[in-house]
Amino acid sequence: MIVLIFWLEEFMDLCINGIYLPFNFKIMSTNVMEAVKVTENTAIMKGLVYQGPGEKKWMDVPKPKILAPTDAVVKILKTTICGTDLHILKGDVPTVTKGRVLGHEGVGIIEEIGTAVNNFKKGDHVLISCITSCGKCEYCKKQMYSHCEDGGWILGHLIDGTQAGFVRIPHADNSLYKIPAGANEEAMVMLSDILPTGHEIGVINGTVKPGDTIAIIGAGPIGMSALLTAQFYSPSKIIMVDMDENRLAVAKTFGATHTINPTKDDVAKLIAKETKDGVDVAIEAVGIPQTFDICQEIIRPGGHIANVGVHGKSVDLQLQKLWIQNITITTGLVNTNTTPMLLKTVESNGISPEKLITHRFKFDQIMDAYEVFGNAAREKAIKVIIGD
Repeated sequence: MIVLIFWLEEFMDLCINGIYLPFNFKIMSTNVMEAVKVTENTAIMKGLVYQGPGEKKWMDVPKPKILAPTDAVVKILKTTICGTDLHILKGDVPTVTKGRVLGHEGVGIIEEIGTAVNNFKKGDHVLISCITSCGKCEYCKKQMYSHCEDGGWILGHLIDGTQAGFVRIPHADNSLYKIPAGANEEAMVMLSDILPTGHEIGVINGTVKPGDTIAIIGAGPIGMSALLTAQFYSPSKIIMVDMDENRLAVAKTFGATHTINPTKDDVAKLIAKETKDGVDVAIEAVGIPQTFDICQEIIRPGGHIANVGVHGKSVDLQLQKLWIQNITITTGLVNTNTTPMLLKTVESNGISPEKLITHRFKFDQIMDAYEVFGNAAREKAIKVIIGD
């Protein structure tokens, strides 16, 4: 028996031979309708599936197939959990629907390629970008890959992601990177998302310059990535702000010149004592109103507030105070246009992002990995790796 399903932005449950199969189909602008022929011989793999706010399950799901000539299917060797995945589980990203396989970071081996894939072949060792890019649309031509008209952030969001045995990568030629021989796979996973995010949306958007005093609010993986990459531009002071003493201690080893715990000290007062009239750049790397408020309090005239955090609630923009201060506020979703440069920097040992990894798990321990990452302060976790 063959069942052909065409479904648009709806959720359907099938049960075939006792195997639960969740499907969530979306028509993308590639004009490819995601349709699946479900048979008794459908290949099955394990994946971490979003079950609605607060709910997830490691379960059987269909193995992905080539749906367009530009697709590749990649066998996942290593993946990780992002703070964005936690936001999804909190219900902060309503565009993620029940039944979605989560995850947008990882490395793997190409299992299969479409007929139009030219830059890769079966067996290639690849880094998966968190951003899918067609390379042809108006936004891609501006290097705004996050707004690709046929991609952007879709992995683990609008299509199934990397926290599984295999993943389908649309526009593989522009969305994968070959991993150099002998490269550290764990370091490569950090290049999927957090390192380019901290660099592009925090450091570059904040226009960090030699001699600047910068403050990074939030010493999680994104804040640490901003800390590591800010040092490319030789700021004079890097102030890390976080409530977790363990993370502040780690930040010191990564290059922070000062650390502040807001549960013990008044951040604005300490920074006022340490600087002439505030910081040149304030990088918000948490995504809650309180941390954005800190940025508004500590920025000096002419300064930049670079918001990186994923906000699930509105913030109180103190425009009545900031308008006269010539403040620039930037936001953004990572474009990954600096990934090639960062890859070369890691390859030459100019930066070691694998130092961010504190915990390692097997794939069948992914629920434990979420428990640890979701309780980072208690577990002293920064970044976790999941792999064979």
